[in-house]
Amino acid sequence: MGVAAGQSSFSSWPTLPPTTSNSSADCLGVINDGWEFALWLSPHILTNTARVLIASRVPDEVVPGYTEVLTEIAYASEVGVIDVPRTVHDCAGYEDNLVLDLADRVGAFLIASDDTDLTSISPRRGTPILRPREFATRVDAHTSSLNPSPLM
Repeated sequence: MGVAAGQSSFSSWPTLPPTTSNSSADCLGVINDGWEFALWLSPHILTNTARVLIASRVPDEVVPGYTEVLTEIAYASEVGVIDVPRTVHDCAGYEDNLVLDLADRVGAFLIASDDTDLTSISPRRGTPILRPREFATRVDAHTSSLNPSPLM
């Protein structure tokens, strides 16, 4: 989970346009602010997120609250948490295939991930797999084009 990575101190979701040094948090900020994107989760993703947060030295008592907030964002996106059957074997990594299983099941039109095994197969079956920085930058550019700065 990239939110625990980077040099920024993560204390709240960023505002749009996403401009923090933590692009993974920027991605969640975009979703949390109700943009046209949704957060799809599976029990696997939540378990793996908790594991990565603990490995990143996030205090144990913070981890359940963090995964609860992710779950709330997913439900606010009107999608929630779903368990999907294991059918994909496109990547060498078991965990990566579970992400692809979820993407296939929900018909995702893009995946944001910093996982090199996933990004290396982009686009997969027509679905781009963007690094969080690339996703946040594209949203920022799109936001700027919708709200151009006044000419001085």
